[in-house]
Amino acid sequence: MYVIHLRYTGALAEIDEALDAHRLYLERQFEAGVFIIAGPKVPRDGGIILAAAIERDRLDAIIAEDPFSQQRLAHYDIIEFKATRLAPGMNLPQSL
Repeated sequence: MYVIHLRYTGALAEIDEALDAHRLYLERQFEAGVFIIAGPKVPRDGGIILAAAIERDRLDAIIAEDPFSQQRLAHYDIIEFKATRLAPGMNLPQSL
């Protein structure tokens, strides 16, 4: 699994202009089962995405499709981890 930490590099006005396209991108990745959780940071200087266990090359290609990436509006820090514990009642996503 991956934690993807986005840090905005563009002005918030630029982020807002690209936000609808970014949300459509997120929706496609949720439907594909790649993204599990996503949301803005507080304060609003970036966001966090939790992604399923996939090949890193594939994840890099997916991130390159993000309008924020294409417009150079965000920097991405990617942390891979192996989920070994989960709160009761939750299920780990299967590897894709």
